[in-house]
Amino acid sequence: MNKYSPAFHRHKSLKQEKNIMLPFSCYSPKLSLYILATCVILLMLLQIRSLHTVLPTSSSPLPSLSPSASWSLFQQWQNLVLNRTLAATSPVNCTKNPDSMNQKLRDSITFLPLKDLRFSSQPLDGHTWFMSSMYDTREEGEVQYQQFPSEPSKGRLLCLKGRDTHDGSWNYYALAWPEALPTNATLMKGLTFVSYNHYNYDNIWHGLSAVMPFVAWHRKNSCEKPTRWVLYHWGELRFKMGTWLNLLMEATFGQAPYIEEFNDVDDDQPVCFEKAVVMRHNEGGMSRERRMEVYDLMRCKARAYCNVSLDRRDSHKRPDIGMTLLMRSGARSFRNETAVIGVFEKECKKVKGCRLMVAYSNNLTFCQQVKQMSLTDILISPHGAQLTNMFLMDRNSSVMEFYPKGWLKLAGVGQYVYHWIASWSGMRHRGEWRDPNGESCPYSDEDHRCMSFYKNGLIGYNETHFAEWARNVLNDVQTKRFEEEGTKNGTASMKTCDCN
Repeated sequence: MNKYSPAFHRHKSLKQEKNIMLPFSCYSPKLSLYILATCVILLMLLQIRSLHTVLPTSSSPLPSLSPSASWSLFQQWQNLVLNRTLAATSPVNCTKNPDSMNQKLRDSITFLPLKDLRFSSQPLDGHTWFMSSMYDTREEGEVQYQQFPSEPSKGRLLCLKGRDTHDGSWNYYALAWPEALPTNATLMKGLTFVSYNHYNYDNIWHGLSAVMPFVAWHRKNSCEKPTRWVLYHWGELRFKMGTWLNLLMEATFGQAPYIEEFNDVDDDQPVCFEKAVVMRHNEGGMSRERRMEVYDLMRCKARAYCNVSLDRRDSHKRPDIGMTLLMRSGARSFRNETAVIGVFEKECKKVKGCRLMVAYSNNLTFCQQVKQMSLTDILISPHGAQLTNMFLMDRNSSVMEFYPKGWLKLAGVGQYVYHWIASWSGMRHRGEWRDPNGESCPYSDEDHRCMSFYKNGLIGYNETHFAEWARNVLNDVQTKRFEEEGTKNGTASMKTCDCN
C-alpha cells in the first residue's frame, strides 16, 4: 500500500488509536508465573538446606553452618527474590513518569483529512466523506450528532488543523486526550458548534437545513448556547452566514453567532475545543414531532426578536384570512404578474375577512418577513428559497407552489423540499401548478442538459385553474377558522417560547 495514500494513513490511524485505547501496563501473566515458580523452587531448596546441620568429620574439616546461619542466609535470599519479583511485576514502575506517557500519547495523534476523497462519489452516504472515520450518536427520533468529549470519544477532545477555503482535503481533524494535546495546540474554551453543509450558508433553505439540527441539540440540552461556530462546506472553511440566517440564529440563541476564522492561529497549528458538537446530516434521524417542536421554537424566537405578537388573537391588524403573494424577481418569476395578482385578488374579495397582500422577498428585511408571515394564512409563491419563510406562519397555514416548465422530469427529488419543510413545520402544502409551456430545449425532453434551459424559466398562468384552486383553499381555511373560533376559549395561547 502506498504510504502517501489516504488508505495508508487511515489504516495507520486506526491501528494507533486502538493501541491508545488499551490501558498501558508492563504486566505479563506468563512472566509472572515463571518468576513465581522460580521463587517457590528457591525457597524450597533453602528450606531443605536450613534443616540440615553438617557435623564435622575427618573427611570434612570445614565448619558446618549453624541453624541460625542457615536461617539468615534463607532470609537474604527470600528478600532478594521477592524484591526482584515485585520490581518486575509492579505497574508502578510503568507510571513513574507521567510526562513520558503523555508525550507518547501526544506523539500517537494522527490528523486525517476532513474531506475523505475515497468517498467523493458518495459524499453524503453513510457517515459521509466529512470526518469519515467518525460515527454519529443516534437516539430514536432525535438529531444525529457527534459530541466531544464523550463516552464514544473515550473522553478525547476534537482538534482541527488547517484554514484552507478551496480544498477540504487540506484541512484535518484528530482526537486527543485533554492532558496530551498536540504540540503547540491552542485550546478554545466553551461550546463550539462545528457545521458541515454540502451546499452553502447564503441560500436560506440550505443554510437553515444545516443549522436547524444545532437548534434541536440546544433545545434538548438545557438550552446551552455556543461560544462560537465553525462552518465547513465540503471540508472547506466558510466565514459567514447569509444575513437572514445570521439574524435567525441571533434571535434563536439570544446572541449574534460568532463565526470562528482562526485569525490568531497559524495554518499548521492545531486547535482543540473544550467542548464541541458536530452536525453533518441536517435533520436526518429526527421525527416529525421533534422537527415541529424545533420550528416552533425558531418561529417563537423570531417573532419575539422582531416584536411581533406571539398570539394571532393579540393582533388587531391581522385579517381574518391573510393571503400573501410572495413574488420573485428574475428567475422563476411570473411572466405576467398583474394577471396572476388579479386572479387571486378576485377570489379573495369573495370571502369575508380575506385580504390579499403582495410582497417581494428581496425587498423585505428579516423582521419584515417575520411580520408578513405572521399575518399570512395562505402563502402563494413560485418554487424558490423565499418559501423557506413558511415556517414563520402559524401552524396549519397553507402553501401553494408554482414551477416553470420541465421541472417534474428533470429536477430530481430536490424539487420537493418545500413539501418537506411544510410537513416538518406543521404547515399544509396544497399542491403545485407546473407550467406546461415555456422555453424550448434543443435536446429531447428527457435529456438532462435541458435542465439548464428550464431551471430559471419564467412561469405563466392559467386563470381558470388558479381561480378554482384559490377558491378551494380559501373555503377550507374559512371553515377551519370558524371551527377555531368556536373552541378558542378552551385553547391555550402561546405566550412564551422554549429556552427563555
